[in-house]
Amino acid sequence: MEKIARATINPIKSLNLLSRAEIEAFTTTRKDLFDLYRRCALAILNTDSNQDDASEIYANFADFDLRLVPQPRGLRIELFNAPAQAFVDGRMIRGIQEHLFAALRDIVYTDMKMSADAHNGHLDATNQVFRILRNADIVRPDVPPRLVVCWGGHAIPREEYDYAKDVGYAFGLRGLDIVTGCGIGAMKGPMKGAAVGHAKQQIKEGRYIGISEPGIIASESPNAIVNQLVIMPDIEKRLEAFVRLAHAIVVFPGGVGTVEEVLYLLSILMHPDNRHSLPLVFAGPAHCAEYFQELERFLVTCLGEEVRQHYQVILGEPHRVGQAVRTAVQDVHARRRRNQQAYYYNWELEIAPDLQDPFLPTHANMAALELHRGLPCHQLASQLRRAFSGMVAGNVKSFGIEQVRRHGPYTLHGERDLLAATDRLLRMLVREKRMKLGEGEGEYRPCYRIAAA
Repeated sequence: MEKIARATINPIKSLNLLSRAEIEAFTTTRKDLFDLYRRCALAILNTDSNQDDASEIYANFADFDLRLVPQPRGLRIELFNAPAQAFVDGRMIRGIQEHLFAALRDIVYTDMKMSADAHNGHLDATNQVFRILRNADIVRPDVPPRLVVCWGGHAIPREEYDYAKDVGYAFGLRGLDIVTGCGIGAMKGPMKGAAVGHAKQQIKEGRYIGISEPGIIASESPNAIVNQLVIMPDIEKRLEAFVRLAHAIVVFPGGVGTVEEVLYLLSILMHPDNRHSLPLVFAGPAHCAEYFQELERFLVTCLGEEVRQHYQVILGEPHRVGQAVRTAVQDVHARRRRNQQAYYYNWELEIAPDLQDPFLPTHANMAALELHRGLPCHQLASQLRRAFSGMVAGNVKSFGIEQVRRHGPYTLHGERDLLAATDRLLRMLVREKRMKLGEGEGEYRPCYRIAAA
């Protein structure tokens, strides 16, 4: 791995000012925050890397370090043994430079400026998410609705990537902007396509927003198209940021992380207080028909026939996806204008506390999940979301991987046919190579086991 022994960078526009007290606290008394930023910085310096194993990245750059240096007019960052791919002719690529300071901005702002208010009960989760997004200049009150959130896998076949790019192109031609989890695959494809569509329409301020969180950014380093990066403090706030910002959501084929996102959204859409649906489209190439059939079979088995009314499936025809989403966004625009609702943040959605409280995937917490149909559908969807969140952690997050290494696979308890549907879906994801593989010989080693009640 090529490295740059030492480099000094200054902020371009994000976080021009930090007090000396904040810098000192960040680098001395708050070593946990500093270590968090160091990990995020290394992930950002690996922008557009195809590596998706956080432990491998940390091992390859074990000697990477950084130092914050106070300046009379702000601060600079000194980097040691940084990935050479982040530099051109000895100078850091501008977008990566901006993202480094964006991550510092979000981590400092979340902890030093918001944690006290949240701890004292003065700031609920929805307002926390709003303030982080506002501080990052993501929410803009003078912009009409045009944000399309795209979810999907980061390790996908070329045909699926090209399809996602074609759909993004259809969005760009229609003046729509893109929000994703900021990684490669089905996150990069729509952004790349939209960038071409925007260029053809001479739209010079297209937005390609990447929303990540510290536990996953090393496995999904930002792609090169992202021009606005925001780091949310946990997966729950990341998911809430997506749905509060979205004017429509498109889901491409993906793995357990994509299923987690779908279940999170359906828990909201099926809540009895959410009368106004957020447009949701499942889209993929024609050969992905089996994927969506299995996903729908799982959703209907667990949540009932009612779930079908909350989404539409479009196979192939990227232009049709573009037309459907553009029409849906226009409807959202008209409804919010009619009801005098904000365009830039969906305050009217009711999001239950169990979707906002961070879920720690310990073995005890995973085993205690209530996976039975005695729950209302939106609550069962929330419990299933937590189950899939634990599987994401067991596959790609350092905490979850260590839990599984020390204590063995997570155990899920619940109704037999519900768990059978879950297992069938997971086996399909393994068969289609949409699950992260374990060590050795390319064989998948599941981080879960099923124990029917």
